[in-house]
Amino acid sequence: MIAQTQSQFMTPAEYLAWEAEQPLKHEYIEGEVYAMTGGTLPHNDIALNLYSLVRSQIRGKGCRANVADAKVRVSPAGPYFYPDLVVSCDDRDRRATDAISYPKLIVEVLSPGTAAFDRGDKFRFYRRISTLQEYVLIDAEKVGIDCYRKTSTGKWELTAYPEDAAHGEDPVLELLSLDFSCPLALVYEEVEFPNPESF
Repeated sequence: MIAQTQSQFMTPAEYLAWEAEQPLKHEYIEGEVYAMTGGTLPHNDIALNLYSLVRSQIRGKGCRANVADAKVRVSPAGPYFYPDLVVSCDDRDRRATDAISYPKLIVEVLSPGTAAFDRGDKFRFYRRISTLQEYVLIDAEKVGIDCYRKTSTGKWELTAYPEDAAHGEDPVLELLSLDFSCPLALVYEEVEFPNPESF
């Protein structure tokens, strides 16, 4: 979740040095820094549920999964973002300490104030990362996941979940980049939506 911008322009090196000293996390876009605000409890629960499921799948496979405190670097010049979950299986990220630079999967749990940015400009920036194979957007107010996958021709295809619910089947989320699948119910396990009567 992004809050207000700092008014002072910073280079990427200045941002990294400055941000390391800050009590709050800040994202960096084209010279400006944006303070991150906290998410809701459903937002947090969804991110932790998926992290736990993914972590079990990739254990021992040379991949690393990080949650909200890990920055992703789009390029040396930025932007720098804090996704809710990022997975890298690239050896160059194994010893990274400041940021993940070669992710294969990025997950953002949507907040009402940032959903449009996550779907639009942030995804445009993320698409510059050549190693990225899947970008997943998870709704925190109702059951719904959009998974964008990069095809062999470099185009991005959308798969929306739950797509099987109309047929009476239990919807299953597939993350092809990790050879992983799980019921959507596990992603949303013990999540209480803010307005359940509307769903």
